[in-house]
Amino acid sequence: MDFLLEPNVAYLILVAGVMLAFMSIVSPGTGLFEVGAFFCLMLAGYAVYNLSFNWWALVLLVVSLVPFIYAIQKPKRELFLVLSIVLLTVGSVFLFPHTEGIMAVNPLLAIITSLLMAVFLWVAVRKSMEAATIRPSHDLDALVGKIGEARTQVLDDGSVQVGGELWSARSETSIPAGSSIRVVRRDGFVVIVEPNNTKS
Repeated sequence: MDFLLEPNVAYLILVAGVMLAFMSIVSPGTGLFEVGAFFCLMLAGYAVYNLSFNWWALVLLVVSLVPFIYAIQKPKRELFLVLSIVLLTVGSVFLFPHTEGIMAVNPLLAIITSLLMAVFLWVAVRKSMEAATIRPSHDLDALVGKIGEARTQVLDDGSVQVGGELWSARSETSIPAGSSIRVVRRDGFVVIVEPNNTKS
């Protein structure tokens, strides 16, 4: 376990743990990010416990969670995501002090890792936020009000073509095949329709 006490190794493990923790917040429930974050942070914690560290840098790492969580709650909060990435980068780079200088982590390693971390978090978090706000492609509620065509006679049952797809349908009045219909509501996976009497 002595290799964990090398500041560059501890830095990489810490960055990996924090990134996995952030991803587990964005994509909860998979278990993979959570387990990976737990083990990486445990190893990083061992290194932090046995090495000297800057308290202010550790505080920055913890504080970086606040703008991150705020940024992922609603879209168009990219500024807070940027702030979180900056706090995370500065906190992780300067966590382990050097006896002769301000940082023990190799500057080239810190720059490359920080850039990769920033790009990954920016892309991954933004894509996850976009995916969370996209309307499901098979959202039956989106069919309400749409115009379609009865493919069979519709009363107690039947089929209609709406939005380029074939749906099971019911109606309170008999609708002949080939008629224009309007979706008024849904009942599970069945759409309730009525004759479309609007004139174009």
